[in-house]
Amino acid sequence: MYARHGKRIIDLSLSLLVLIVLSPLLLLLATLIAVHFGGNPFFLQWRPGKDAILFRIYKFKTLKPLVEGAPLPDQVRITKLGGFLRKTGLDELPQLVNVIRGEMSLVGPRPLLPSYIPLYTAAQNERHQVRPGITGWAQIQGRNTIGWERKMSLDIWYVHHLSFQLDMSILCQTFFQQCGGNSL
Repeated sequence: MYARHGKRIIDLSLSLLVLIVLSPLLLLLATLIAVHFGGNPFFLQWRPGKDAILFRIYKFKTLKPLVEGAPLPDQVRITKLGGFLRKTGLDELPQLVNVIRGEMSLVGPRPLLPSYIPLYTAAQNERHQVRPGITGWAQIQGRNTIGWERKMSLDIWYVHHLSFQLDMSILCQTFFQQCGGNSL
């Protein structure tokens, strides 16, 4: 029952509440980023969602644009403002719009790049049985400090154990990790 209806109601309610409460901050950030980067403050990218259907994920820009020539790693392209946004997780806030649109959930496996889909095993494809999340079980267990196999197994574990209690636990742990300065 929760996975089918309750999760969506909570996603909508909390996302709308957070967007309303944080709207002054979001407008300020969007303005700062637009001035900093000179233009659109948003980064949009195709990602696989539920049932591996592609959607455009919204984030605040954090990287200098690519220039012609050899691609540079993110560590070279990230700006000071972008580093701050990533460290605090503020770059992810526009994904609340994806949640409201029904493309994402607050909690679920993080949506990876479409180019990874052919690399998934049948078991790893189970991560697409639910909407991807802004945060997830793998993120609170270590995000980018854990390997691919561990991240996939944590995502699959979440899909099999999805519940109201688990989602609330993940949201609370995410909040406390963010308050402690740990980037998700």
